[in-house]
Amino acid sequence: MPTPAADHVNALLASYQDFPQVGILFRDLNPVFADAAAFRALIDELAGRFQGEFDAVAGIEARGFLLAAAIGYAADVAVLAVRKGGKLPGSVLSEEYDLEYGSACLELEIGQLAPGSRVLVVDDVLATGGTIAATARLIERAGYRLTGVGVVLELTELVGRTRLGDAPVHAIVAL
Repeated sequence: MPTPAADHVNALLASYQDFPQVGILFRDLNPVFADAAAFRALIDELAGRFQGEFDAVAGIEARGFLLAAAIGYAADVAVLAVRKGGKLPGSVLSEEYDLEYGSACLELEIGQLAPGSRVLVVDDVLATGGTIAATARLIERAGYRLTGVGVVLELTELVGRTRLGDAPVHAIVAL
């Protein structure tokens, strides 16, 4: 049975063929984020699903930042920003990874949390799993413990969940 958040996603999700390149069907969650009731439902579901299981929430650039900030506020926990390479000052950990249409690098500032802190990772879409798997490696390399992954949309045909090992994954909508 769909949740209220899933109902919003199903009603508002936009799709664009051949973006950002030919052969890619881009699923756009911006209309969901732009609807206040839909956004509240997303945050309530993701924060509620992992309630009491995390000390911080890490958002992956860029739409993951929106989710992490709101979940951090709702759960009264710290927020970490996982950024694209070259965007963070100070001491950082870097992790290279493959996308479904290229490759990239993510970075995390070290020393932001106490060692062993429990971290929930959030992003908008789980596709091939490369971005979230790279983030999970960064979290663990920083000395924190990954306690779950929350996403709004999972593209199941790309089997990204298999790259995340034993991490509990919650997707509001799976297509």
